Amino acid sequence: MRFASLGSGSRGNSLVVETGDTRVLLDCGFAARTTAEKLAQLGVAPESLSCVLVTHEHSDHIAGVFRFARRYGIPVFLTHGTHAAAPRGKLPLPECQLIDSHTAFSIGDLQIQPFPVPHDAREPVQYAFSDGAHRLGVLTDTGSITPHIVDVLRFCDALVLECNHDSALLAASDYPAMLKRRISGPLGHLDNDAAASLLRQIDTSRLQHLVAAHLSQQNNRRELAVAALATVLNCSDDWIGVACQEDGFAWRQVS
Repeated sequence: MRFASLGSGSRGNSLVVETGDTRVLLDCGFAARTTAEKLAQLGVAPESLSCVLVTHEHSDHIAGVFRFARRYGIPVFLTHGTHAAAPRGKLPLPECQLIDSHTAFSIGDLQIQPFPVPHDAREPVQYAFSDGAHRLGVLTDTGSITPHIVDVLRFCDALVLECNHDSALLAASDYPAMLKRRISGPLGHLDNDAAASLLRQIDTSRLQHLVAAHLSQQNNRRELAVAALATVLNCSDDWIGVACQEDGFAWRQVS
């Protein structure tokens, strides 16, 4: 199994997960053409995708989903709530498969486990992926850590983990007070310390990859996020990956 990011941050998010002949796109927060160009840089043809999975209806995750899926004939998987809240354009929606936020399902060679997260959206989920031997967990866009999140991510070989903001930088920023409360609240985004706290609650002995994701360009610093995670793992800072807004990160192999 391998995975790569097309970009991660408030201006767009998308991740590719691949095993065998199965390849899925997690979110599509970029325009359809931009997404195709970013996929080409990874050596992926849009037509080769098995499906698009959606986490929630915020534009940085769903903006390009329907146009991209319709253009390339790819089915979209999303929760009932996300489907209901998703923005509709003038064109008909592509094929959509509604999923239960607690029920695992399979796409080709991938076993996919959606799990609900506390975020200010209609029915948001994140996902864990397995090829039968290894497990990749993805957790962004959640304001707090629940026992269920810990259970789902307890044993991962790779983890993409939100480190959205540093609490001190957010507090000192020029963001409006309401926006600060939204970001730092229980339905907002994880700060560096909260991400580190999750690591303390799970078994990290199998981790081959840990990538900090969804970093705020205004309210976080790469070195702060990396230091928070590396301290928990007692590893060197350069072992921690960081997903950037423009380029995401290149393929990472889980074996």
